[in-house]
Amino acid sequence: MATGSAAVGTPPEPDSGLDRDAEAVHATGATGVLAEWENAAGDGSWARAGAAELDGDRPVPRDAYYRIGSDTKTFTAVVALQLVAEGTLGLDDTVEQWLPGLVGGHGNDGSRITLHNLLRQTSGLANYTDVLFGDPEALTPESYHESRFTTTTAEQAVGLATSRPPAWLPDAADPASETRWGYSNTNYVLAGLIIEAATGHSWEREVHERIIEPLGLAHTLTPGTSAYVPQPTAAAYLRFPGENELTDTTLSGGGGADGAIISTTGDMNTFLRALMDGTLLPPAQLAEMKRTVPASEFYGPGTGYGLGIAWAPRCGNGEGLWFHGGTSFGTVSETAVTENGDAAASAAVFTLSFDARQEDQDEATRTMIDHALCE
Repeated sequence: MATGSAAVGTPPEPDSGLDRDAEAVHATGATGVLAEWENAAGDGSWARAGAAELDGDRPVPRDAYYRIGSDTKTFTAVVALQLVAEGTLGLDDTVEQWLPGLVGGHGNDGSRITLHNLLRQTSGLANYTDVLFGDPEALTPESYHESRFTTTTAEQAVGLATSRPPAWLPDAADPASETRWGYSNTNYVLAGLIIEAATGHSWEREVHERIIEPLGLAHTLTPGTSAYVPQPTAAAYLRFPGENELTDTTLSGGGGADGAIISTTGDMNTFLRALMDGTLLPPAQLAEMKRTVPASEFYGPGTGYGLGIAWAPRCGNGEGLWFHGGTSFGTVSETAVTENGDAAASAAVFTLSFDARQEDQDEATRTMIDHALCE
């Protein structure tokens, strides 16, 4: 583990383990890397590698904003579970109950899918992003430039998903017992819509009032339809299918309760530690969040997916970490937290590739997180 404490604005020790691991991520072809860990005692360290722009020498800003992608799902799940604790929602509430007529056709049935199924990714619903970006030949730098300011509404996303038949329908008699798992952004789009139907407020407002403001996450925001990331940040780059060159994809609209939030490594660590130490959820809801179904395809053997968060035996000897992770056009977010929130680590990598190079980058990034929290 990287040792010592790093104050804001000061560089990490050049020989720290975190610094070496960040350089290893950079060596896989990532343009810029930023990582940070902290623990309950106030100790921590941060590191960066590469540059903020391709072929430039400006370092990645210490407090860079970045799109956290599907790490947004953990925020959405927390809001839903707070509403469950308050009695506003029930995990057994169906999609049809809150969003009548929205999920149907092509074998889809909102009366067979509960909030529980949505949050645990056991609904069987098709992933709307697979429909939206499913044709590799259509995913090009040119198509990106044409659509980078275009957003997909939640209802449009659900419509795309329900244009395909589901992989399965949960058992109508006991949907909570469903253990078949399939990752679908559609689940969290629907969870966001249910939050809005139950509260009369946008999911963004609920996230702000229930998580961002109470925790003082001054650098976490929901951008709405804006394609811009606040400064300071680093340029995001995407290697499109069949392309060797990187394309600047810093401007990118889209995403909702499934992946829209922008944050920083420091704020992400604060959020994750507050989640696991019981600050954000009562014991019953936190325990339900941590009840998992097998999801080895999400991370690897032994992985389980709970309600908006996953667990895997990443530390050896049966010890594991809670995590999620997320991607957006050109940015990868990797995070993890210990069982009781004693320590958390977060990283932003400003490059995404649609080829085998991404596997090497992801492995190096996760190794960096594991070293920070497991050793």
